[in-house]
Amino acid sequence: MHEDPAPLPYDLLVVGSANADLVVGVERRPAPGETVLGSDLVVHPGGKGANQAVAAARLGARTALLARVGDDAHGRLLLDSQREAGVDTGGILVGGAPTGVALITVDPSGDNSIVVSPGANARLTPEDIRAAAPLFAAARVVSVQLEIPLATVAETARVLAPGTRLVLNPSPPAPLPDGVLAACDPLVVNEHEARSILGEAAGPAPQDWAAALLAQGPRSVVVTLGAEGALVADSRTGGHVRVPSPKVHAVDTTGAGDAFTAALAWRLGLGEPLAEATAFAVRVGAAAVTREGAQASFPTAGEVAAP
Repeated sequence: MHEDPAPLPYDLLVVGSANADLVVGVERRPAPGETVLGSDLVVHPGGKGANQAVAAARLGARTALLARVGDDAHGRLLLDSQREAGVDTGGILVGGAPTGVALITVDPSGDNSIVVSPGANARLTPEDIRAAAPLFAAARVVSVQLEIPLATVAETARVLAPGTRLVLNPSPPAPLPDGVLAACDPLVVNEHEARSILGEAAGPAPQDWAAALLAQGPRSVVVTLGAEGALVADSRTGGHVRVPSPKVHAVDTTGAGDAFTAALAWRLGLGEPLAEATAFAVRVGAAAVTREGAQASFPTAGEVAAP
């Protein structure tokens, strides 16, 4: 049995990006130099940080977001979506550059390709992190991604309060600053991110990737495997555990990884063991792919199927 942790104002503080997602459906993604026709443009609130915050709040987590948006219509869209989900928006900074934008194409299978223009996300600085010390002191778990400057990610890892757990999804993949990997508990990666970090050291199977990633310093690793679920490896217990996914019909995978990571971070903050928290997160990610969009697809706790 795990002990219930003492309450803090926030179950989860998300530090990361907030983008407007500009989505177009295509029959197939264009080859280099090719033009294809797509569906009407749809604009959704998105960005890995904003997505995670909304996903956690919709599940019932007391959530805060530390991010930066522009003083523009896209920024207002993002602020409204956070408030509607119940996220504390006191940490969202406004101004400095236009709101970040993600250009997304989705094919009939639900797979997507994404190009991100960081905009205001690139202006979230280490100074902003230090100025947000009260938010960090009030959160049991901090989740961060790589759509903000690497120096800001490093500062996030550095200012963690004692006992606060850091969850990192290194997306889009980039060389991580010293000390960041060692603070991760867990490092959450998909196959592309694992192979990008490991390079030639990547083995043929997910358990090989997890073992090689653990050797680089994180306390635990979760490898997401899409329809195959996830694999969990923890340096404190040794070995690995496969967590299966329920079978669902995928409509749109946009944001599913963010929903997974948010659910995982929340349940870890509640004191659940890593494998148990991952099993819940897999069900959340599976539910998210059955609906179109990112934040609009995120389930409530009541909508997540029991194992």
